[in-house]
Amino acid sequence: MSDCLFCKIARGEIPCRKVYEDDEVLAFHDINPVAPVHFMLVPKLHLATLADAGDVHAELLGKMLLLAPRLAKEQGLDNGFRTVINTGKGGGQEIFHLHIHVIGGGNIPPMVRRS
Repeated sequence: MSDCLFCKIARGEIPCRKVYEDDEVLAFHDINPVAPVHFMLVPKLHLATLADAGDVHAELLGKMLLLAPRLAKEQGLDNGFRTVINTGKGGGQEIFHLHIHVIGGGNIPPMVRRS
């Protein structure tokens, strides 16, 4: 998709602080981090949301999920990290290009507060 922000980043039209890149996946630091380490894994293939993924995307999704812990460790997250995939407007997705947030370091609060 030509006007998609993450497609432009993946094509090198917009600079980013790369964490990792190969023919299918790009990982880069979030420009508005919520923790000391906050990067995203994006497929170079435009896929709007996780809900749009099908069986044909299984290998790519598996690759991305397996990259997350390896890259997290390379970024110094030896004590754990959080992965987040916001899906659709109701799921808090802001950029409609599938991406996995990898977040860690510091004091990460619980995702859901229990009473």
